[in-house]
Amino acid sequence: MNRFKNTRIATLALAVAVMGVAVLNEGCAHRVESKSNPTTDEAKPQMSRLERGKYLAEGVMHCFQCHSDLDWKADGTPVPGRKGAGHDWKDYGVPFQLVAPNLTPDRETGTGKWTDETFARAIREGKGHDGRTLFPLMPYMKYKSLSDEDLASVITYVRSLEPVRNKLAKTNLPAELKAVLPPHQPITAPVPEPDMSDPVKRGAYLVEIGNCSECHTPRDEKDQPIAGLDFGGGSVLEGPWGRVASANLTSDPTGISYYDEAQFIKTIRTGKVGARKLSLIMPWAYLRNMNDEDLKAIFAYLRTLKPVSHTVDNTEQAELCKICGQRHGFGDRNE
Repeated sequence: MNRFKNTRIATLALAVAVMGVAVLNEGCAHRVESKSNPTTDEAKPQMSRLERGKYLAEGVMHCFQCHSDLDWKADGTPVPGRKGAGHDWKDYGVPFQLVAPNLTPDRETGTGKWTDETFARAIREGKGHDGRTLFPLMPYMKYKSLSDEDLASVITYVRSLEPVRNKLAKTNLPAELKAVLPPHQPITAPVPEPDMSDPVKRGAYLVEIGNCSECHTPRDEKDQPIAGLDFGGGSVLEGPWGRVASANLTSDPTGISYYDEAQFIKTIRTGKVGARKLSLIMPWAYLRNMNDEDLKAIFAYLRTLKPVSHTVDNTEQAELCKICGQRHGFGDRNE
């Protein structure tokens, strides 16, 4: 079986092919300029934005997990000298040309000629620099929640990367996928900063821009979240990192009920649960760069989720699971 069929990308590809959402062909969308360009606001010191942008891009948003050639034999972080230089996903078994572009400020092969508005539209609206609608593996639907200040910080940091000359092909989607990509939804109103004083609200924001539900909530054949399985795990991902099913993050006994705050932080910092290593597709190698307060906030938010009874164990033989439809360890224990 083609390993691609077991990846999240396959589900996305199938979804946009069958959902029948509003048609938006590449290059024909009406361009709507954002009414707010947060990068022009100089209210905060540039260095503060640079540091915040690095913290987000190399932490919870794990931008370079997609936009770099990775060393899967080490910790899944970028190959030295390739951070942000883009990646052609053909080595992940994708059956069409899917490319994460070069984000470094190289003027010929990267983003050196992009405006701030171009960056903002790509990140929060899924509109490419050349007018294309981006394939939704780029989580722009989640990044809509990214505050104006954090957006400005990410753009500031990405502009500071060392330029890398890396000419890549463009993503080339099958016609049936291009025809049914999600319609462009311009953001024309300011996006305020979240209430960072409330741990649960802070955690909810970080989980949203971290796109955690993308892997930890199983979906059906039409790419819709399976009712009642929010953050219940079981999504199967296969690639250079191996074959793994995402974990149940809820407080049900089949999830992480045995975690406390200290265990959660230790797991993210070390990439281990006891002696068992986490898969590298789980971006712990990026999340470990986050500070304790943010990790505590994420844990506080996860503790508010409705418990989901869904046993997933990657140390066991994969069996068909009746409730998520995937084959994962102890799948046969779920009824």
